[in-house]
Amino acid sequence: MKILICSDGKPAADNATRIGGLFARAARADATLLGIAEKPADEQPLRRALEAQAEILHAENVTPKIVVRAGDPIAGILHETSTIEYDLVVIGSRRTRTSGLHWRTEKTYEVIKAIPVPVLVAVGDRRRVQRFLVCTGGKEYINDAVRLTGNLAAAVGGVVTLLHVMAEPPAIYADLVRLEEDLDRLLASGSELGRNLVSQKKALEALGVKVTVRVRHGIVVDQVFDELRESDQDVIVTGSSQARGALRHYIMGDLTRMIVNRADCPVLVARSETQGAPRGLWRSLRKFVGAAR
Repeated sequence: MKILICSDGKPAADNATRIGGLFARAARADATLLGIAEKPADEQPLRRALEAQAEILHAENVTPKIVVRAGDPIAGILHETSTIEYDLVVIGSRRTRTSGLHWRTEKTYEVIKAIPVPVLVAVGDRRRVQRFLVCTGGKEYINDAVRLTGNLAAAVGGVVTLLHVMAEPPAIYADLVRLEEDLDRLLASGSELGRNLVSQKKALEALGVKVTVRVRHGIVVDQVFDELRESDQDVIVTGSSQARGALRHYIMGDLTRMIVNRADCPVLVARSETQGAPRGLWRSLRKFVGAAR
């Protein structure tokens, strides 16, 4: 497994390095610490800063490769992930506002949309990454994200909560609300939602991961963060899809954008299509998990 940790060398990137190190240690992954200097004169100071941040990884028994490049950061990350088959990219992000469409630096959203590798936006001061909250939507398109999360959770000895949120229906659909509130009945109902949740739960359990299924009603993003607070989750998992046609970028939906905006814990943005990099991640993690059993 290969993890790329992107850093600008500033103290704010220490957290991304630390969280990347937690995953790299658990999965026995090869880690690369990448810094991109926008001006040639910044290259040497950046290298020294990365060497200092590498000590954070050394504390996790991870010895990173340090790579320093010059140029545009987004283009540099895209080039690096196109040249080498990384399984996970870790980036830091700071909040710059609390209104509008984008609360964090524009580069955060550009990286998520540009590269074909799952992106972990490492925000918040987390010293553990064991409890994963997966926003399933109850649909099959999230299955790749579920498998990715399951392998990561298995590697770190974690647990997964599958969360489906449904908007409050009109009163005439009270029976549907009662069905969804009765989780056992829902999972046995044979409905599309029930079948998909059962399939996702079984896929995770097959990896040896403990799974909880939760169904809530209301505004989706509000319910996600209510669940986050109530169950003390460490990582939120959401998805993005590839643009159709000749455009080679990923579409970050409104829910994913709002979660990235508001989150105070790491957000894993997984791809909804099976790409080469995620398949490599699953193979690497399955091999590791199997050897550890």
